Amino acid sequence: MAEATLPGLETVDVPVVPETERTPWIERGPQKRLMLVAGRSNPALAEAIAGKLGVVLGEVELKTFANGETYVRYCESIRGCDVFIVQSGNVPVNDHLLELLIMIQAAKLASAKRITAVIPWYPYSRQDKKSAPREPITAKLVADALESAGVDRVVTMDLHAGQIQGFFNVPVDHMTALQLFAQHYRDKGLSGEGVVAVSPDVGRAKFARRFSKMLEADLAILNKTRPEHDTAEVTEVIGHVDGKIAVMIDDMILTGGTLIAGASALREAGATEVYACATHGLFPGNAFEKIGASELTQVTVTDTVPIDPIKRPENIDVLPVSGLLAETIMNIFADDSVSAIFAGENQLF
Repeated sequence: MAEATLPGLETVDVPVVPETERTPWIERGPQKRLMLVAGRSNPALAEAIAGKLGVVLGEVELKTFANGETYVRYCESIRGCDVFIVQSGNVPVNDHLLELLIMIQAAKLASAKRITAVIPWYPYSRQDKKSAPREPITAKLVADALESAGVDRVVTMDLHAGQIQGFFNVPVDHMTALQLFAQHYRDKGLSGEGVVAVSPDVGRAKFARRFSKMLEADLAILNKTRPEHDTAEVTEVIGHVDGKIAVMIDDMILTGGTLIAGASALREAGATEVYACATHGLFPGNAFEKIGASELTQVTVTDTVPIDPIKRPENIDVLPVSGLLAETIMNIFADDSVSAIFAGENQLF
């Protein structure tokens, strides 16, 4: 009976190369492997991206211990892979952020060749500067944490402020849903002289101006103040909106206070209808009820964060961004231009 060989001690036949033919190196053909994995923040979006890419999501064991700690383990080898980790910053924000950091470090320790964090909604993006004494700049803290964990590249969508890109020492690919919204409204016939694009505040004016050009529409700006966190008051409408259909555009919707106050001000200024769109729809608490009962004709968001289809009112619809993110991921993997997806028109700040 033949004696069994222990694993790892099997005899391997290595071809003998004559000494005159030896070189100082060993050449191997270029091999690149793309692997897409996802955290638990937005599994539907991750599955949709995988479908667009024609791959299945990599198997990752994710669980939470009884004491609240997160456990991560890649269930297959990722050595030498180009790993893309899809994780958004939706509720619970801190849990999903820490899970992303752990997934990045686990991939780093597993010898992934390059790690790209695909973060459709960047957490803490509103805390991008000090608005009062003794406040943190938490968006910078998140960037430092991602780099410390070992990320090589970041893909995100419609940041709250452009300077967040400068918080990183690694490349940041900034995607935008602007074209998706413009095409959506053009398909509905909302373009031309009878439409006005509206910026919710002065800070988003450049963003709204680009949107107005895509709709071939006029531009208006709301003068907004914030007496306290998550509360907005519109003091005046700058621009001609009388007799026109107004389309407000923003990067995110939280409680909906800005949109609701803006819709009231626009209707008082003579707008016949008010539409609104934003890339990230968070809708905490009773935001759905407030928007559903407001003067807004329709609110359009994307699926960068999951939207509850049962609680969602009829005047809120969702556009998919999986195709855009899949194309971005493929261009990064193939070392092709990412800005070419937007014809170089993704510099919005």
